[in-house]
Amino acid sequence: MSNALTGKTAIVTGAAQGIGRAIAEAFAAAGAGVVCSDANADGVAETAAGIGGNAMAQAADVTRAGDLAALVEAAMGAFGGLHIVVYGAALHDDGGTVIDVTEDEWSRVLDVNLTGAFRLAKAAIPAMGKSGGGSMILVASQLGSVASPGRLAYCATKGGLIQLAKVLAADHAADNIRVNTLSPGGVETDRLVRRFGDMDAARQSIGPKHLLNRLAEPREIADAALFLASDASSFMTGADLLVDGGYNAV
Repeated sequence: MSNALTGKTAIVTGAAQGIGRAIAEAFAAAGAGVVCSDANADGVAETAAGIGGNAMAQAADVTRAGDLAALVEAAMGAFGGLHIVVYGAALHDDGGTVIDVTEDEWSRVLDVNLTGAFRLAKAAIPAMGKSGGGSMILVASQLGSVASPGRLAYCATKGGLIQLAKVLAADHAADNIRVNTLSPGGVETDRLVRRFGDMDAARQSIGPKHLLNRLAEPREIADAALFLASDASSFMTGADLLVDGGYNAV
């Protein structure tokens, strides 16, 4: 699908590194104009610079509605439309049980992981409608549908994204806007390094929990996002695409 997104404009949040960066790179390679966004201004500038001419960086804090409105305006101004939106922002949290997690910690995770998606949808959907419709992708997780001990807030937000996408899909189908979630299993990113100390420890700890006995590479998740963004998934909305190496199968 080398030209699958030609003529399309995409916003990718969480694009400073990991899955978000891989998605931005895949979309640009497929022909889209890509607005790379993240709270990490240096990281997102590096992503856009690595992609080149059909990408731009726009730092944004997903907890600020004004930042997301400006992000949508920047995409419309630079490329003349908005057809694809990926919400990939997620806060690193230490986890814990309901006894351990403070109300402030709970609120911070919800604000970034879930309410930020609401804010971006509120800003982006009118622009997508004016552009003729398109595809919105919320990056959830295999832990949005199964539990993981000690991941209270994370699991709640990822499950919330799956339900949010279904309602957005129902509300905006008449606007020719498709909304789906993409749920990866464990992926080799800095997030796992922060959790486990190094990647080898992450591979040994959670690789065997997947039927394929390994973690995913970011590009494998980006390929799935490209499918959801393109016309290859034109009859798909309100769905959760599980790309988890068999984690949830047993």
